[in-house]
Amino acid sequence: MHRAMELARLGFGYVSPNPMVGCVIVHNNKIIGEGFHRQFGGPHAEVNAINSVDDKSLLPASQVYVTLEPCSFFGKTPPCADLLVKHKVGSVFIANIDPNPKVSGKGIGILRKAGIEVEEGILEIEGRGLNKRFFTSFGKKRPYVILKWAQTADGYVARKNFDSKWISNKYSRKIVHKWRAEEDAILVGKNTAMYDNPNLNVREWAGNNPVRIVVDHHLRLGEHLNLFNREIPTICYNLKQDRQNGDLDFVKLSREDFLNELLADLHQRNIQSVMIEGGTVTINSFVEKGLWDEARVFVADTCFGEGIMAPRLMHAEFEGKETIMGDTLTYFKRNDIG
Repeated sequence: MHRAMELARLGFGYVSPNPMVGCVIVHNNKIIGEGFHRQFGGPHAEVNAINSVDDKSLLPASQVYVTLEPCSFFGKTPPCADLLVKHKVGSVFIANIDPNPKVSGKGIGILRKAGIEVEEGILEIEGRGLNKRFFTSFGKKRPYVILKWAQTADGYVARKNFDSKWISNKYSRKIVHKWRAEEDAILVGKNTAMYDNPNLNVREWAGNNPVRIVVDHHLRLGEHLNLFNREIPTICYNLKQDRQNGDLDFVKLSREDFLNELLADLHQRNIQSVMIEGGTVTINSFVEKGLWDEARVFVADTCFGEGIMAPRLMHAEFEGKETIMGDTLTYFKRNDIG
């Protein structure tokens, strides 16, 4: 199962809104086949694993290890549970039951009805961590929310004039581009869009560009900004109007429940993860509502002396830190007691 999870992670950034899934097939304590879900719309892990087995006659005496319950319905591909039944595999070991109501328990039911031995809950916690975006989407009906910012050693994210270039070093910035390629969407507030004029795309890493999101309550941003160049699907959440112009959507939300409505709208769009890149007001608004799951904070050895203070986390649990060529990157997760 550890190997199946290693394989599953190879699909990170390519399979959303599907989960990452890996599959390993074992015969007489030897791996005879393995596969993973490579990209959204493509063959599932079980299909790739079975296709990799040279001698299919071994499958009835083989054990299948898969990180998520085999699917039970026709989507973009046929049901994997039916495929395992067709090949009469000996037994199936599963990390997690699929939280999708279309599947949940039904794939296991198909296998057991066919007389295939099934055991579930193998490395269950690790499996939920692997697909935390997928489980959050079905469990909380919102995307998995990641907070990210860079601050100086004395706690500022920008100077008084909103200038923030560059606090973190070029290696840290390259990591951020890697992260962008791994998530479905990137969000910034009005001030970050106005003063930094970011592209919010993937330039220093190979991968897909995330959907760009900007919060502009009163539609004060000029459409000359990079975010509005229509090169990447972009959503502007506001209090004024609904309007669509190609890949640029303006979505009106209520003042009273703005952030919850924003996340609910993203959920409806099948966006399972969003990284909040700034600024302080925007990040703090998510923190105060308890609408975040993890935070990644870069601290540089630079000092500004004065400026715009960094966000402040609440109900945060330290997860670890590392040093990146002088910058310190600290990871936090939200403690659910909050």
